[in-house]
Amino acid sequence: MTSPPEVQPARIPKLCSSVHDINAEKPPFGSRFLTQDSDVWTQNAWDHVPPPEDQTETINASLARQRLVPVPEDDKKNYNAKPAKFWDNFYKTNADNFFRNRKWWLHLEFPELLIAAEPDAGDVTICEIGCGAGNAAFPLLTANQNPNLTIRAYDYSTHAVKLVQTNALYSSPPVGKIEAAVWDLSSPGTLPPGVEPGTVDIIILVFVLSALHPDEWGKAIANIHKMLKPGGLVLFRDYGRHDLTQLRFKSGRLLEDNFYIRGDKTRVYFFELDELALIFTGSRASPAQKTSTMTEVVDEDEDNEPTSLPAPSQTASPASRTPVDTSNSGSDDTPSLLTSGPSSDVHHNLLRPLAHCPPHPLFTIEQLGIDRRLLVNRKRQLKMYRIWMQGKFRKAD
Repeated sequence: MTSPPEVQPARIPKLCSSVHDINAEKPPFGSRFLTQDSDVWTQNAWDHVPPPEDQTETINASLARQRLVPVPEDDKKNYNAKPAKFWDNFYKTNADNFFRNRKWWLHLEFPELLIAAEPDAGDVTICEIGCGAGNAAFPLLTANQNPNLTIRAYDYSTHAVKLVQTNALYSSPPVGKIEAAVWDLSSPGTLPPGVEPGTVDIIILVFVLSALHPDEWGKAIANIHKMLKPGGLVLFRDYGRHDLTQLRFKSGRLLEDNFYIRGDKTRVYFFELDELALIFTGSRASPAQKTSTMTEVVDEDEDNEPTSLPAPSQTASPASRTPVDTSNSGSDDTPSLLTSGPSSDVHHNLLRPLAHCPPHPLFTIEQLGIDRRLLVNRKRQLKMYRIWMQGKFRKAD
């Protein structure tokens, strides 16, 4: 006699932002928290699962293995000389089939976008930098009801921009308008076509800063700051330190600490919260700013990152969950926290003012949190820990 088929639990839809306070009395509906270890194999994903006890040992072993065989110096020069070429090759190979449209995911994470798309929102300009095939721009354009909304999409891959420009929505947007052009965020002092200083309301910066060399961070932030209106907003999401994908890199992929070359020759950096605070504000994040108790709500269909998932368990280091105190109020001088406290968790470029970047403070932090997810392969009994950084940075008036 055959046993009845296993009844799969219904998928809980994602109904709120990926970052929220897990200590709240009533967490948002749609949350999925692992309260009993024995329940881990009953779902495909869980929110805010702490790292296993042996994770520090696992991290150290993975990083030590990678450092034994880094990328050869001659190859480093090749990868860093013309990174746009490798992204061109990526989009020629994958066209618009690799990344899913972010659809409502983007709106849940950043409701400011939906507000800008309301019928009476008025004149609003939104720039998606590192637009790829338009996976954020087109869902926003589809949802838009504001006739005065302008969406500008930029990428340093010529082929990616062509994919945007040949999309049917580009030539015939339902409401509002969209423009796309080739532009390198790290171009020194050169804004994209059609953008005057201080004219942009919102910049979408999703999985973009990680593709730049750390020496390019200063130029990128200077351009972002120059584009935005006073009070303008940066909506940010990127890879977190010791994410699953970082620890999975094999020999010959390490460019420098926390900075890697993928198999398709595109680059990726894995951030700590303090690094992002230093990049945007010049100071480490205070305990009040660091939402280290925040987590995410699961959507098993979300797929916004260029990485595969079936791999052994990995997660963030304990350091990424430890707030660093700050008393710096911001000035044109070198922020005191650049040289105080532990420095091994931040890139050495951030221990002094960034080159090609105006004096801080340039932005204030409205949100800065770690977004964690435990993915479970029930068939293979694998646990896979993902870590992302998410933030909102407001241009100082």
